[in-house]
Amino acid sequence: MKYLISLMFLALPVMAAEEVQPVQVYDQDELLELIAINKHLRRVLDDDCQLVQDIEARAEVAKVPAYEFTWGDMLAHGICVPTNVTLGITYIERAANQGLPEAMEQLGRYYATGKWVQTDMHRAMTLLRMATRSHNLKATLRFADLASKGYGIPEDKELALTELKNAIIPDKGKWQQAHQMVARLEKQLPPSVVARISQR
Repeated sequence: MKYLISLMFLALPVMAAEEVQPVQVYDQDELLELIAINKHLRRVLDDDCQLVQDIEARAEVAKVPAYEFTWGDMLAHGICVPTNVTLGITYIERAANQGLPEAMEQLGRYYATGKWVQTDMHRAMTLLRMATRSHNLKATLRFADLASKGYGIPEDKELALTELKNAIIPDKGKWQQAHQMVARLEKQLPPSVVARISQR
């Protein structure tokens, strides 16, 4: 019996070593897909925070936008690192400045809602406009909603309507949201503008 127990304890370290598998760093395309569906932070946690140094290096040294955004989000939300909202927003801004639509959308949302920053609708609309022009649906829906409420410049309603009419939206809930937004914008725009957009 003692011999059997000893064998069991000898086997435990081997089992534990097999459970912790080293994680390969995400390539940019994989990370962009995770960001697009807002699963990037969940993935970092699911991988037991093993890639923190790799993510930081690709953000800080290589300045890859997807990694800048992920690192900024990790800092802002305290995922696998101590919370540092100021530094996190700085990295998200860097990604936005490099043209990452998800970063522009997130910052635009923060400025529109006043999360972690002072509410600034001009800045919000500028960021959301750029993300909308990059065909980011999440940004377009928020941009259209704000434009329909009178924020932004006169051309914003036309841009929002054009993007929504041309968007392919597999998600039923988002499609319904876009459909309602289209109807709202069409009521606010001149019939000639609506007709021109519909013919594109």
